[in-house]
Amino acid sequence: MDEKKIAFAEHKYARISPRKVEIICNMIRGKDAKLALALMENTPKAGCELMIKVLKSAMANAENNFEMDPEKLYVCTTYAGAGPILKRGRPRAQGRMFRINKRTSHIYIAVAERE
Repeated sequence: MDEKKIAFAEHKYARISPRKVEIICNMIRGKDAKLALALMENTPKAGCELMIKVLKSAMANAENNFEMDPEKLYVCTTYAGAGPILKRGRPRAQGRMFRINKRTSHIYIAVAERE
């Protein structure tokens, strides 16, 4: 039996919370690549712009590096993990400071060819 070829792309240290990106990951997982692109282009979510760039990169990697047919591609794996957290402060009453966490994400998208 043939090994299934998988092409992937990732965006590390994206300045968006992984919680926001994971919503989009769940939306496009298992869908055809063209349909996933169309869904993200018409979804008003903060992470869609980043995810579109990563998906286009994964599709280009599949076409150029593995000679896959771009019409048969689908999103087989996608997830967003937590990256390092930038710790910032906000001044509060009586000289105190509250911490603000600026979260980062590592976005990963893998595409494969349907039989």
